[in-house]
Amino acid sequence: MKALIVSDSHGLTQELNIIKERHRSDADIMIHCGDSELHPKSGELEGFVTVKGNMDYSSEFPAEAIEPLGDAAMYITHGHLYNVKMGHLALAYRAEETGAKIVCFGHSHVAEAFERSGTVFINPGSIRMPRGRKEKTYALCEIQDGQMVVEFYTLDGERLEEMKKRFSIA
Repeated sequence: MKALIVSDSHGLTQELNIIKERHRSDADIMIHCGDSELHPKSGELEGFVTVKGNMDYSSEFPAEAIEPLGDAAMYITHGHLYNVKMGHLALAYRAEETGAKIVCFGHSHVAEAFERSGTVFINPGSIRMPRGRKEKTYALCEIQDGQMVVEFYTLDGERLEEMKKRFSIA
């Protein structure tokens, strides 16, 4: 099972369509972690599980979502409600409450993947305004045989090998 994860596109439309088309055939689920700044019914978001970011003003976006990826539950949120720019503890507590083994979030625009207490946290970065590195990024997460691989890609589709992470999913 494979998930395409994007966040913080801040009004970009053509770029979302390009990424969606690039991975439509190999992604089982497409996730947008908020701050799309698009209308919930826009064609660019069609097919995405999308949550509300602090720059999304439509009340039609949910604040959070829980979706399956293989045998694991994914908790999806933007992250601003959990102050993720200051740390991940509040987000980790919420993940534990939901029983999720994977957390997808955005808000900080910092691409990262890490494990804490058996839960994998994935921030795909931003395809508009990255922080911490120059590349505009998104992520692919694949689970197979109890193993998870998280890979980051540039907006142009180039894989960032140095950011690749592997995790065990129990």
